[in-house]
Amino acid sequence: MDLERPMALLGGLSASDFMRLHWQKTPRLIRAAALGALAGVDRRSLFALAARDDVESRLVARSGRQWSVRHGPIARRALPSLATPRWTLLVQGVDLHDAAVHRLREGFRFIADARLDDVMLSFATDGGGVGPHLDAYDVFLLQVAGRRRWRVGRTARPQWRGDVPLKMLRGFVPRHDWLLEPGDMLYLPPGWGHDGIAVGECITASVGFRAPTADALAGEVVQRIAEARMSDNEEMPPRESDRYADAGEAATDRPARIPVRLQGFVTASIERLLGDARARECALGEVLSEPKPGTWFERGDMAPTQGAAITLDARTRMLYDDRHVFINGESYRAAGADATLMRRLADRRRLGAASVARASAGARDLLAEWVQAGWCLATHDTLDEEPT
Repeated sequence: MDLERPMALLGGLSASDFMRLHWQKTPRLIRAAALGALAGVDRRSLFALAARDDVESRLVARSGRQWSVRHGPIARRALPSLATPRWTLLVQGVDLHDAAVHRLREGFRFIADARLDDVMLSFATDGGGVGPHLDAYDVFLLQVAGRRRWRVGRTARPQWRGDVPLKMLRGFVPRHDWLLEPGDMLYLPPGWGHDGIAVGECITASVGFRAPTADALAGEVVQRIAEARMSDNEEMPPRESDRYADAGEAATDRPARIPVRLQGFVTASIERLLGDARARECALGEVLSEPKPGTWFERGDMAPTQGAAITLDARTRMLYDDRHVFINGESYRAAGADATLMRRLADRRRLGAASVARASAGARDLLAEWVQAGWCLATHDTLDEEPT
């Protein structure tokens, strides 16, 4: 991707200029950003996805001042009639199930894949919405069909309503009022309150980028490091120096008090555990590449044959750092020419047949394992080989 090339998706800004001027700073309204990008997505396809038990969905409805929320799966017959106003169906992770939505997601890959959450689509009848709310992540709101009115305002000290089953802002005061037509897109950084209201029937795509808190991400990394260490210990019994010992400890008349020596033993163990920079890097990559909960893959029925190209499945998350490649929560050490090829696969989500042929026997075996696991697809196509 040419990061300096003007992009229609960004209203004529280059990716570099957008990140410098707007990312995590200010909203940007972009007219005609992606006309017809999701022309094949309609309410029927969203209703079908919402009925599946492997897809996360919600039905939000308002009647007067009363709001209700129902979580999926939601059968078509359980949805209100199309003539009923003020209801919204939200379907998460549509990019994992619809090729056109997946292609739309690819247009935003000037932002690190580690930040991507998913693409949610919502269908709403006239007046439908989820009320004024605040997202703790960056979001691009693309109007797919129909029209939606967005009221937007910076919310420095948010307060929440306590009388509704949604995390809805109380006393929301918008600064902007925009009506989006099909193909229009609105970017919102974290901390900007927004209230989207359907004007007639409409469909809106929401491309969200996760921003985990320091404690949450650190907690997952620490847990992953500890699990890896415990797994290693199961294969190799711990050394005597790794086991707590307190020879010479004096008798005590306060048996319920935790011994200071035991506290020090645990503190030193934690410092050693977290002091390994490579273990931290490895655990972070595994955490960030973990597929969304509920994701599952159909196993491939054969290994790739000679002359096959490799394409990542839409549900696969593949990342890398200087020492590893990560795929769907697994980590692999990578170096040399094989590392270059694996990084290319992660960045472009495809390796041409010529590149696959250049991989070592070990790397080709690994790709075959991934194909059989359903993480990749082996294809025989006529696409040109990607440049080296």
